[in-house]
Amino acid sequence: MRKRVTAAPAASLRSPFAFFAPGASRHPRAMPAWDASLGWVALLLLALGLVMVYSSSIAMAEASRHTGFRAWYFLARHSAFVALGLVAAGAAFQVPVKAWQQLAPWLFIAGAVLLVLVLIPGVGKSVNGSRRWIPLGIANVQPSEFMKLAVVLYAASYAVRKAAFLHAQQPLKQTIVRGFAPLFGVMVAIGALLLLEPDFGAFVVIVAIAFGILFLGGLDWRLFAGLALLLPVALGAILIAAPYRLQRLTAFLDPWSDPLGKGYQLSHSLMAFGRGELFGVGLGSSVEKLLYLPEAHTDFLLAVIAEELGFAGVAVVLALFVWLLFRAWSIGRQAARLGRPFAALTAHGVGVWIGVQSFINIGVNMGVLPTKGLTLPLLSFGGSGIVANCIAVAILLRIDYENRRLLRGYAE
Repeated sequence: MRKRVTAAPAASLRSPFAFFAPGASRHPRAMPAWDASLGWVALLLLALGLVMVYSSSIAMAEASRHTGFRAWYFLARHSAFVALGLVAAGAAFQVPVKAWQQLAPWLFIAGAVLLVLVLIPGVGKSVNGSRRWIPLGIANVQPSEFMKLAVVLYAASYAVRKAAFLHAQQPLKQTIVRGFAPLFGVMVAIGALLLLEPDFGAFVVIVAIAFGILFLGGLDWRLFAGLALLLPVALGAILIAAPYRLQRLTAFLDPWSDPLGKGYQLSHSLMAFGRGELFGVGLGSSVEKLLYLPEAHTDFLLAVIAEELGFAGVAVVLALFVWLLFRAWSIGRQAARLGRPFAALTAHGVGVWIGVQSFINIGVNMGVLPTKGLTLPLLSFGGSGIVANCIAVAILLRIDYENRRLLRGYAE
């Protein structure tokens, strides 16, 4: 969405190209109320996640005193998180998009406050050297997951408010001072909080969301060219500040040089992919999940899918994500044509979020990217991530629902 948009005339909206919903009638009044294919894809990913989280976590649950040696421990918790996510999604769908636009700054401030609270000793919970969670009795909340949603909404509202200063026809100085610099400063502050946890994976996703939305909102391409030139410098500074990240990078380049140390996770993930071959060894028959592959039910869930369901199972997962991203792009494009810039940028922002995080997780599992500690959206175990993902999909469905109502209004 590189240009400001206005509502298209009714005649153009009656064309088949005006709407991308599968199976939709050529006439807007005959269209379904919402995109069933998007809803079913999200539900299929959640259902597949339930099955694979259970399969990948049985050995860990049975071996851990923390779980009471109960094989179904992680399945029960993940089921509760999915149920909570669906309830939250149902509530989010009832909220008009205009209300989300008004709430965006307040949600962003609330997310920033939580990121500060998680760093306070006694408030935030530390696990494996990272302080990313706020314990709430029966569950832990991970603020960075909800911050991703807040950044989508805030960056979209910011781009709409600063459209005159972001547009490529404005002088570059005005674009930098009035359009780019304020959000850049805010993102630097949020990034610093995430790196203090540390949560480099969430930092990468949030930066991608913010700058992706700015680009789609019309930010001058010359600024992105400048940022691309500065990227190696920033990456070098981050690696110097935390040497363990450099160790992860070298392990990713050659995991077999230290398969029992720095390359342990990746080497076992690659072995899982190798054992799966075309159709897998069978559901429940993975060897790597038997306490060989760390975080098998979270960060490396795709490796277990590859081992048990093979290339075919991985291909199905990829196809579901591709369809979800296609629908996010199509819904955002339709909103832009209807003169709804905030809705359009929000839909595209959700697509950037899920797309970037999925790409990183899949890349890590397959050994083409260094380990980042990111889960696979809608699939991996993790309460905060599942709930935030469900809310994001619900907002996407709400945007589509309002698009269709406008289309029917034009047709009448």
